[in-house]
Amino acid sequence: MAFPRIASFKDVDAFRARLDALGLQLPVDPALEQHPGSPLAQPLERGGLRAGNRWCVLPMEGWDGTIDGRPSDLTRRRWTRFGQSGAKIIWGGEAVAVRHDGRANPNQLVISPETLGDLADLRERLVAAHRERFGTADDLLIGLQLTHSGRFARPDGGPEPVIAYRHPQLDARVGVTSDAAVISDAGLRALVDDFVRAAVLAARAGFAFVDIKHCHGYLGHELLSARTRPGAYGGSLENRTRFLREVAAGIRTEAPGLQIAVRLSAFDMVPFRPDPSGTGTPELDEDTYVHAFGLTRASGPACIDEADALLRMLPALGIAWVCITGGSPYYNPHIQRPALFPPSDGYRPPEDPLVGVARQIDAAARLKARHPDLVIVGSAYSYLQEWLPHVAQAVVRNGLADAVGIGRLVLSYPDLPADVLEGRPLKTKAFCRTFSDCTTGPRNGLVSGCYPLDPFYVKHPHAARLKALKKASV
Repeated sequence: MAFPRIASFKDVDAFRARLDALGLQLPVDPALEQHPGSPLAQPLERGGLRAGNRWCVLPMEGWDGTIDGRPSDLTRRRWTRFGQSGAKIIWGGEAVAVRHDGRANPNQLVISPETLGDLADLRERLVAAHRERFGTADDLLIGLQLTHSGRFARPDGGPEPVIAYRHPQLDARVGVTSDAAVISDAGLRALVDDFVRAAVLAARAGFAFVDIKHCHGYLGHELLSARTRPGAYGGSLENRTRFLREVAAGIRTEAPGLQIAVRLSAFDMVPFRPDPSGTGTPELDEDTYVHAFGLTRASGPACIDEADALLRMLPALGIAWVCITGGSPYYNPHIQRPALFPPSDGYRPPEDPLVGVARQIDAAARLKARHPDLVIVGSAYSYLQEWLPHVAQAVVRNGLADAVGIGRLVLSYPDLPADVLEGRPLKTKAFCRTFSDCTTGPRNGLVSGCYPLDPFYVKHPHAARLKALKKASV
């Protein structure tokens, strides 16, 4: 199926007409406001954390650290650009593994006593870049996302999955053939200790909060759907949230001044695969599928009932900040990161990507309505491109979310927040067009970056390798 490109909508009316044709209730402001009156310019304070505006840089999985888990010059360049962006919330910077076997790739950052100084320096570089660009960093909020990649761990290059339960389809994708890959209850208790130790180190490095990652098919998220797992960490929702609750309790004891946040895949779908035409199609029967947290029909709105129940637990855990996302980039990427062009291991979108954007914005809005005392940060905005600021401003103005997160877009257009708030013309040639090269490259062992639009990566030696890989796959 062919869908119109965002760049083809030359004005707000044309964009709204497409939304109407799709039956989407996506708020769009006709004009952008600049600082200080813009809704996106307002400070945000809750749960012991404060940020100077409503723009948030979302965490991404880096593929350009060193083999021993330290930042490289490329990592430092990316974090410096985060600091120059104008966003006042840096949600985790990027996913940092709490131990070696939790890395999703051999170049992912790892937090340990050995890497602590490097991570502290990485944060300080971001702060210094922000202070130099904007005069102060007093209202800059920086967290660190802590993760274990679980089923999708590849710490030494090949699959080394650590799974919460056996899955008839996903096991085959990562080479699981026996129960040996299932982490035991004792193993999970040890991992709780690893997360707590990592949080203590993050506090020492100067981070204001840690994000206990529960999204995108990684181990924390997979535990939320562990209905078929026996024992203390499976079955009931109480058991499936035990890992999160134990990590939070440990952090409260060992690092009492550190705040805790959660990035949550609030809904999920069955795994998808390409059909003979290359378009994504459900791999399993939705009516009998039991391995989802918030099972959502392929053509329906997000089911947020389980996420609602989890969010009700968070105040008692001292958690007030939640970043809402959905699904997984590994088995249903069209709902997690809507894009017109798939990565090399993906499929063509089975729906207009605007539908996926609206699904996530709607899920965040409904959860915000049910949990007004929590800070809700939204995701999935990058596909909106030129219309992202118009939708973001309307979302915050109408209280549908407290802040708007941007991920892939930051790689090509890091200073979008500053341009919007300072009233400068938007750089249309810098908007992420969701070519998915930032995923295809790392999936093939190349470093993280926007190869089509960032001049630095256009000239990078890996750009030619990526072009050859894509040509060979046609």
